[in-house]
Amino acid sequence: MKMLILLLFFFTLATGACGSHGNPGDQTLPDNGANTTAPAELAERNLLRAMELADAAVAHYFTGEGMAMARFYNPYTDVRSNEKGSVWMYTAPIEAVNAILHALQAQKAQGHAELHDAHVERYRDLLARLYDNLAYYQGTFELTSFTQTREWTVYGVHRASSKGNANVAGIENVYDDQQWLVRELLHSYKLTGDMRYLQEAEYLTEYVLDGWDCTLDASGKVNGGIPWGPGYTTKHSCSNGPFISSLVWLHEHYTASDEEIQHRYIAPGGKRETTSMKKRDYYLRFAEAVYAWQKDHLLRQDGVYDDFMGGCGNCDIRYETVDGVRYRANTPLSDRVGPPYSYNTGSMLSGATDLYRATGNTAYLNDLKKFSDDSFRYFAKTSERVPGHFEYAVTGFNNWFNGVLMRAYIEAYPAYNQTAQYINTFQQNLDYGYANFLHNGILPHNLLEGWDDGNRNVEGMFAFTFAAEYALLSEYALGKE
Repeated sequence: MKMLILLLFFFTLATGACGSHGNPGDQTLPDNGANTTAPAELAERNLLRAMELADAAVAHYFTGEGMAMARFYNPYTDVRSNEKGSVWMYTAPIEAVNAILHALQAQKAQGHAELHDAHVERYRDLLARLYDNLAYYQGTFELTSFTQTREWTVYGVHRASSKGNANVAGIENVYDDQQWLVRELLHSYKLTGDMRYLQEAEYLTEYVLDGWDCTLDASGKVNGGIPWGPGYTTKHSCSNGPFISSLVWLHEHYTASDEEIQHRYIAPGGKRETTSMKKRDYYLRFAEAVYAWQKDHLLRQDGVYDDFMGGCGNCDIRYETVDGVRYRANTPLSDRVGPPYSYNTGSMLSGATDLYRATGNTAYLNDLKKFSDDSFRYFAKTSERVPGHFEYAVTGFNNWFNGVLMRAYIEAYPAYNQTAQYINTFQQNLDYGYANFLHNGILPHNLLEGWDDGNRNVEGMFAFTFAAEYALLSEYALGKE
């Protein structure tokens, strides 16, 4: 258990949704092959499959020295789409490589160095190439936020034809994309020790926190919440929840440091102020504030999270002038909008897990237990097609969403062993899809039903998601040895 906690430290990493299906205790949870295979053997098998799927995805989806990522590939016709993946989709291969590297390290830490020594260098090289070519999504723009006007270099939704020239103004960049990158950059720093990953993660963190709505309501309380992007006024689960874990990891990185950071805020009367704070306090303060905002505004009675806060009427961005300087102003939001998606609850489960570890506050422990049980109750349903299995929604982007939830269950496991039963459903489904439907190194969108004869194009991010899931399950199995 202690080994698993150490291995998961710092690696705790947008359609349809399933309805409620009763209490987890009322369902027959799977007793799959993972329970009869020796943990070390299962861990190695999972890691080999992760590398097989990732290597095939790299070969099929990427072209050229610039590693342009096709959005779709058809493994039956061997044709990739001309449409390129968004920056969000591009984070999926980074996640997969990080997960593989972490699983390789876990193998070595447990005395099984053969796989690590045979593969670690090529995956480190692949990771570096992925980050180098991430620059095709990078661009620079000027933003007037709640506290300042400043130029930023961030990542746009769409890939440009040359590095550093992406359109990132207005709605062309969103805060959640930066957050997913921050998570992976921090994983990569922990894995490699390369300071450029930490520096980029902190810069993007500063950018996202510049989007935190620090305006004050009539009672003087901070309105809070991070809009979907600088060009939006609605505040989404996806632009808040995924940020919590990264903020905790940064807090933990600076726990023994007195290094400071500038905190910008709004004083009563609307005046913008700046003060210095210790980084360890700054990052933890925001982790808890973001967590509290999302829980207060988007948590449903059935224990899962709605998609965003809307009801803005006129949703245009508003501005105010204070002491002759123009700033962004608050846009009141009145409606909680669904539906729930598995990744929105998953990111909050991860956040609760990390906050519990960092603070020891049992309120977070209670939350992580409740979020685990309620999310499985809501998103998993007994399969009628494949007895003994559980189905998760696979329409739209749900395969990637579900991967976030699985990851959260793994992260929660050291504090709440009940999640083992939920994790096993993912192991079971991956193994079923691998044994029955793997074609040209690619798994279908629906792991239990197989290939759709009318459309066999597979999202690239799903191909990498399945690889990442296998790598995470490898480390999880090894941690139980």
